[in-house]
Amino acid sequence: MAGAQAVPAPRIRPLGWALLAIRLAAMAVLLAVCVPLHLVTHAMIGGRFWPRLFLAGIGAVAGLNLRVEGRPERGALLLANHVSWLDILALANASGTAFVAHDGLAAFPFLKWLCDMNETLFIARDRRETVADQANDLRDALAQRPPFTLFPEGTTCDGTRILPFKSSLLAAIEPVPADLAVQPVALVYADAPRVSWVGDEPGLDNFRRILARLRPVHLTIRFLPPLSASDLANRKTIAAAAERAVADAL
Repeated sequence: MAGAQAVPAPRIRPLGWALLAIRLAAMAVLLAVCVPLHLVTHAMIGGRFWPRLFLAGIGAVAGLNLRVEGRPERGALLLANHVSWLDILALANASGTAFVAHDGLAAFPFLKWLCDMNETLFIARDRRETVADQANDLRDALAQRPPFTLFPEGTTCDGTRILPFKSSLLAAIEPVPADLAVQPVALVYADAPRVSWVGDEPGLDNFRRILARLRPVHLTIRFLPPLSASDLANRKTIAAAAERAVADAL
């Protein structure tokens, strides 16, 4: 991932490797329990109860210590800064949200399968000719199953600052429907530079070093006030206002 240079990762010690193995085993148990229950209940009544529980459980196993300030608005589009894959676990836990994700994840069948259970919407940010179609997909998804979370930076950053919020996909809500709240969310990690997934670090390496951490990962999620009517004039004003709000909260 890009956005900044990561702090060099410490060497994993024997206790870290043991902790990593325990956590992987616990995650496998969660997967074995939650997936069959989701398949049964989803076929009968729909919903994302078990995926939300699974993601929350994975976060707890990974050492995520979560604090929530404010509350998510019902039926909102959440615009959050992006630091780590842990963001997904935390936001799903705190709000029950589905996500807009880069289609690079769809290239990994197991990850795509997990994402599909939480009704993830995949987009291709590097193909400008498909932006209009993707905006339509997001608009349809918001009408059917909010809340949704979009990471407008387009990549991860080191958590000490944010990157400019891109407005292209916000065309899906232009003009903003009367019943849609657009809510900025600030993800504030206590040890952000050592948790963030940035630079040229492979995803598997980041996953491994997070699971080998002896200390918990402290994260505060700040659900900020929804954007005002004057900020919703168009996608550019939405992106700018959300960026300011999140930057101030950091």
